[in-house]
Amino acid sequence: MRRFLSFRDFDWTLLVMVLALCAISVFEIYSATLHTKYIGFHTKQMFFIAGGLAAMFLFSKIDYHRLLDWVPWAYGIGLLALVAVKLVGHRVLGAKRWISVGPVHFQPSEWVKLILILVVARYFANLGGRSLSWREIFRAFVLVGLPMALVLIQPDLGTALTYTPILVAGLFLGGINLRQALILSVCGTALIVGVWSSGKILKPYQKARLTSFINPDNDPKGTGYQIKQSLIAVGSGGIWGKGAAKGTQTQGDFLPIPHADFIFAAFGEEHGFVGAIFVLLLYFFILMRLIQNAQTAADLSGSLIIMGVVAVLTFQIAVNVGMVIGFMPVTGIPLPLMSYGGSSVLFTFLALGVAMNVRMRRFVN
Repeated sequence: MRRFLSFRDFDWTLLVMVLALCAISVFEIYSATLHTKYIGFHTKQMFFIAGGLAAMFLFSKIDYHRLLDWVPWAYGIGLLALVAVKLVGHRVLGAKRWISVGPVHFQPSEWVKLILILVVARYFANLGGRSLSWREIFRAFVLVGLPMALVLIQPDLGTALTYTPILVAGLFLGGINLRQALILSVCGTALIVGVWSSGKILKPYQKARLTSFINPDNDPKGTGYQIKQSLIAVGSGGIWGKGAAKGTQTQGDFLPIPHADFIFAAFGEEHGFVGAIFVLLLYFFILMRLIQNAQTAADLSGSLIIMGVVAVLTFQIAVNVGMVIGFMPVTGIPLPLMSYGGSSVLFTFLALGVAMNVRMRRFVN
């Protein structure tokens, strides 16, 4: 007997946790920008979240197999959009990352993440989960490497790095063996050393940002400023925090971009260790719920899609939180569902919508 698609199969538990994070985001953006030129950004964030919710419900109803059929066209459009950014993109802080359509600015590199999740899932699902040949591994690298290179030249190192976990998850779930993984690890390390030494790919300010976290005191008013102020904010929060809109680093405009890249530092200052742990637990339960949905997917492509989403979210959370507490370099990677930004919020909701789609179709035949 055919089981029809129904919103009864929608993961409402996951949605409640996601909305809890969104509520924290809006509240913290309001608090962090209360006495700054960014006042009112929390209202924009609410519109982004509302749009994201609508997109999530829409994508949850479109059969993900149909999305996989469309993905070659989407991949081509994504590459063209990244080329368009370089040619006619909107420049902000010295980098072209956005395309302007009237009053609306959107960041194609964020949308390409979702396209790559679907591309990688389709590619490895078509291989059937068998052992991979070196030619098949090379093709996977090309699929991810092309958009990654286009994003690097914008330049946007942070977003380009978020494409890596999609490829890694696809390779390990797609059938790479231990010997191949070790060889790729050695080659990857050699490539990183070569890129770093060449001086032609990474710009000096990017190198400085990637190394300043090791000892921010070497340049406390320059490359180490952001890390140092973030550490002061997190540390001053103590166990319970200073209270909403009472963070001295945040309200005193010492903490850089407290509503976006460093929102976790602002939240830690105002709500302390207890508040930070609560947010991290929410992320943990969201990721565990997604992994559970991947395990119950109807086919390999569905599992690959959800695990691609998990890989990207895990990477972004780890890098952003690590950056805030001085364990990672400053790369401008947003904290999912908390950092201000329309493109980032919409990507996350679209990715969750596709993951919901996979869950809802696990009993459909």
